[in-house]
Amino acid sequence: MHRLRFFLALVLVANAQPVSAAADLLPAALVRIPDSVSSVFVADVSTGRFHRFAYRDGEITDNASVYMSIGQAGAGKQRSGDRRTPIGVYFVTEQLDTARLHEKYGVSAFPLDYPNAWDKRADRSGDGIWVHGVDPDGGKRPKRDTDGCIALPNEELLALIPEFEANVTPVVITRSLSWVAASENDALRQELEDAVAGWADSQVTGDLHAYLKSYDDDFRRWGLSKTEWSTLTARSARQAPDTLTVSDLLLVRYPDDGELYLSRFRLQEVRGSATIEMMKRLYWRRAESGALRIVAENDG
Repeated sequence: MHRLRFFLALVLVANAQPVSAAADLLPAALVRIPDSVSSVFVADVSTGRFHRFAYRDGEITDNASVYMSIGQAGAGKQRSGDRRTPIGVYFVTEQLDTARLHEKYGVSAFPLDYPNAWDKRADRSGDGIWVHGVDPDGGKRPKRDTDGCIALPNEELLALIPEFEANVTPVVITRSLSWVAASENDALRQELEDAVAGWADSQVTGDLHAYLKSYDDDFRRWGLSKTEWSTLTARSARQAPDTLTVSDLLLVRYPDDGELYLSRFRLQEVRGSATIEMMKRLYWRRAESGALRIVAENDG
């Protein structure tokens, strides 16, 4: 068992690269970016700017900042039809051919995976949130002019199209882009890496108590409370996997939610001759004790 725990820790350390450790200040949201993610988009509602942060060789740079239009009712989507743009962390799911769509979508469109597990946990509803272009004959759109989507000028979106990668590229929508010292970012990154490693290690060792302890009392999944979900998990507990590998770990400080963090990673599980691989998301919140606990999760 000790060898398995060491193997798991080694995978995380080998892939760990602080975001631009040489910089004095870093975007607060971007705690850790894996090599598999070359670009992160951050939509700053307060300034109406859509930023592209490029990640290369452990350093992050703001390579683009373009004008954007958001929902007519502003930000903070809660329900279907409220014409608000959601605040949160989302991922591009695909690129749509807008040739057969309404002219208002412009040269291209990229749907986001709103509502995510955290939105559902908070009873937020709605769908159809995209990053898209604008009507080529419509002129510049006002800052608040969509039904909840993010609209970029066509020429700016055309330049950014190569940076949108389905199921890889994160889009962080925040009320205000903030910055933190590199040392603060490093400390938080290490704490979150340790939390993810501990969660995975408890499964390799078959320690159900330690595994369930990773989850907050307020955790919800599939409509079940923490107690109901724990009972179901205990009943369906299987033999521990031979190995569990965590890679491509992305860590994001969640916007507008205080001590809430998203970890998204590739999880490879080996049981005998069978290998299962999936993308996993764990939403962590700091408990009153100071410990990080999982409050929501999903695959993908």
